[in-house]
Amino acid sequence: MASIIPTLSELLNDNTKNDQAIPFRFTRLYITLFSILAVLLTGSQILTQWRLRTVQDELWIIRYEALQRHQSQQIVKQALQLTDGNDPKHFRQNLAELRQIFQTFELYHTEGRAGRVKDHNVIIPNSKPVQRLYNGIAPEFMAFQRSISKLLSMQQPADASLPDYQASLQLLLDNEKPFLEEIDAIVRQHTSELRNQLARLEEIEFYIYLTSIAVLLGIGLLIFKPATRRLKQTIAQLVEAEQKASIANKQLLNLNKSLSETRQQLFEATRLQHQQEMDEQKLRTSYLMAGQEDERKRLSRELHDGLGQMLTALKLQIEGLEAGLKRASADSETAGLAAYSKNIANLKKLVTQTIQETRTISNNLMPTVLSDFGIVPAIKMLAENDRSDELDVTFESNLAAGDARLDKNIEIMLYRITQEAVSNAVRHASPSHIHIELIEREKYIHLIVTDNGRGFNPISQRKAVPRPAKNGRAPSQGLHNMQERANLLDGKLRIDSVPGKGTRIQISIPYQMQSVHYDAN
Repeated sequence: MASIIPTLSELLNDNTKNDQAIPFRFTRLYITLFSILAVLLTGSQILTQWRLRTVQDELWIIRYEALQRHQSQQIVKQALQLTDGNDPKHFRQNLAELRQIFQTFELYHTEGRAGRVKDHNVIIPNSKPVQRLYNGIAPEFMAFQRSISKLLSMQQPADASLPDYQASLQLLLDNEKPFLEEIDAIVRQHTSELRNQLARLEEIEFYIYLTSIAVLLGIGLLIFKPATRRLKQTIAQLVEAEQKASIANKQLLNLNKSLSETRQQLFEATRLQHQQEMDEQKLRTSYLMAGQEDERKRLSRELHDGLGQMLTALKLQIEGLEAGLKRASADSETAGLAAYSKNIANLKKLVTQTIQETRTISNNLMPTVLSDFGIVPAIKMLAENDRSDELDVTFESNLAAGDARLDKNIEIMLYRITQEAVSNAVRHASPSHIHIELIEREKYIHLIVTDNGRGFNPISQRKAVPRPAKNGRAPSQGLHNMQERANLLDGKLRIDSVPGKGTRIQISIPYQMQSVHYDAN
């Protein structure tokens, strides 16, 4: 240790000259001392663990030796019960228990003599004093063997009174006490040896502890104390540098704060611009669809009030002419008048069909039942009009016709989406059944249209590039229209379809039930 101190001064001088925190030789000394400490602690731990395992193994040997004392007493007890002529009923049971106890006793004695325990894989050779004690107990053990072997050969309870068995029992009783005394001596000897080993282990641990303390003192005096002086100088330099860095850091924080505020303002402006563009787009679409609805309403009114009335007047005049011709034909019985009557009947039929078609077109453009009675009767009438022999259209709702009306725009959008969904199913899916549901639940109005048609793949339908159909419309235009209408009402459109298993379209729209005035015109 004394030779290290000059070296340490030299190390510190080198450290000052070269402006190094920890010189190479200083580090080497530090590592060397800590390595010695680590070796000492590791060796101590390994030695302790090894000795503890040895002690545990020896405790198993001592336990087996102590059990022999208890087993010898049990053997004597069972032998006395076996030779007791007053209990012949338990003769076989006593005989079996004696055989079992003696087998275990014999096994434990043999393993204890050899210094091993097979059940726990323990092998510890006995010391010479213990081996001498085992040699001294051998006559008593052999006497036990001869006596028990003779007693186990009994065939019936009456044999216990025979001289041979009485002699064997007496031999067992005579050797019981010497055997107990000698097995106690073996246990005491083994326990004493174990205590001596533990005492030696404690002594070794104490020396290792003192050495470790000395190494720690050396580390503190030769390493940490000089290092502390150097550390104080370094800390002073670091404090000065930290103050300068703190000033620079505050400046950077101010700049970063300004940058963050500018970025947040830019982000907010971008978000507001995007939101404004979305609102403007939605407003333009809303105006466009409102214009479409107004135009449909105007066309429906003109078809109903203008062309419809003119066709009705024309039909009435034709019916009057037809009645006059029938009267003239009855008076003159002219054959030519019958031909004119037939042509007039065909003309009346054609006019009737034109009137019906005009009403259908007018109703599709703007059904009066929607504006007069609300969405539930309107969809119910739509289902009835689309029902035929080949197609069954059903409708159910938990909204009653007398309930508070929805907003006009919501009713129109729901009706148009229902029209579009049913029309798409009829044109493209060839279903035999379409079921329409209008359900109010959890602050939402849910429109569900389900059909059992041929279905399609929604993913491939969205990815496919729309190609114009014969009528100039893209095949996916109907789905696009439904999506646009749902977006205008902040609703959600969900399409579930599997090829060959039908399609389910659900639109969920937030709503507020209220009493509203609906313009019937």
